[in-house]
Amino acid sequence: MNWIKNFVRPKIRGILGTKKDTPDNMWIKCPLSGEMVFYRDLEANQFVVPSSGYHMNWKPKLRLAAMFDDGAYENIEFPEVAVDPLKFKDQKKYTDRLKAAKANTDQADVIVTGYGKLHDLPIVMTVQDFKFMGGSLGMAAGEALIVSMQLAVEKKCPFVLFVASGGARMQEGILSLMQMPRTTVAVQQLREAKLPYIVVLTDPTTGGVTASYAMLGDIHLAEPNARIGFAGARVIEQTIREKLPAGFQRSEYLLDHGMVDLIVHRHEMRNTVAQIARMLMKAPAIEMIKKAVHEEEPVAETNDQPLEVSDSSDDKESVQD
Repeated sequence: MNWIKNFVRPKIRGILGTKKDTPDNMWIKCPLSGEMVFYRDLEANQFVVPSSGYHMNWKPKLRLAAMFDDGAYENIEFPEVAVDPLKFKDQKKYTDRLKAAKANTDQADVIVTGYGKLHDLPIVMTVQDFKFMGGSLGMAAGEALIVSMQLAVEKKCPFVLFVASGGARMQEGILSLMQMPRTTVAVQQLREAKLPYIVVLTDPTTGGVTASYAMLGDIHLAEPNARIGFAGARVIEQTIREKLPAGFQRSEYLLDHGMVDLIVHRHEMRNTVAQIARMLMKAPAIEMIKKAVHEEEPVAETNDQPLEVSDSSDDKESVQD
C-alpha cells in the first residue's frame, strides 16, 4: 500500500477542496524507444506513439468506435456461462481475479462485439482485449465468439476479428481447451455461408488462440511489430538449443514467411478492412460510393453472391504429405 498516494494526497485534497484534473498516467512510456508521451497526444493518435510508431494496447470500445461509420454500432450481449466451474484457486481465487479484471476494464469478459456499418457495408466486428486477464480464452470468450460469428451468418455480412491473447485460460482447464474446436466449428459455419472472415493480429497473439481461430481467417492482417506465435521465443530457444533469428515471431518476419498477408498501420486499418470486405462481398468499391455521393447518383446494386473463398484443406493435405 502506498501511504502517501492512497492516504495523504486524498486527505490534502479534501481539506483544500481541490479536484483532480489529470489522470495518474498523464505520461506514458513507449516500450520501444523509452520516450515519455503525453497521454492526450497518444489518445488523439489512436494510441500509436508518434515518433516510434509503436502500437500500444487499445481499448475495444475505442477501436470499434474508430472502425464503424460515425462511431455508431450496436453492442452485442452474450449469454451467461458458468463462473469458476472448477473452483480454481492459486495465489488468489479465480472469482477474485475475474472481479478485478471486470473492474479494471469495465467489461464482462475478454470479447467485445459490435454490429454496424463500415463504409455503408453491414459488418460484425469483434475485439479481444488483452487487458482482461491477458486476453485468455475461456468459456465466456468461446461462447461470445460463437455468438458473434453466428450473428454474421444471420446478417449475411463479413466478420472481422481483432485478436490479442496469451492463450487458453488455465483457471478453466479442459473447459477452456474445449473452446478451440467449438470456435473452429463456428468458423466453418462462416465458410459454408460463403462469408468473409478477416483476422487482424495485434500484439500479442499467442498460445492456443494462435493454434485455433486466429489462424483460420480468409485474410490475415497484422499491426506493425506485433508478436505472433504459439510458444514463447525463450521456450523455443531452450527446446531447440539454437539462437532464433532477429525479429522472430514479429509480424514483419511472419509476412516474409507467408503467415501474414498484409501489415497495416492502425491509421489505415479502417479503409483497408473496408476495401477487403467490399471486394470479397462483391460490393461497389469505396471510391465508387464516394463518387456517387458527390454526383448524387445511386450506386448500382449487385445481386451477385459473395466471392467464394476456396477451401484450403487440399493444400494443407499436400503440405503434410
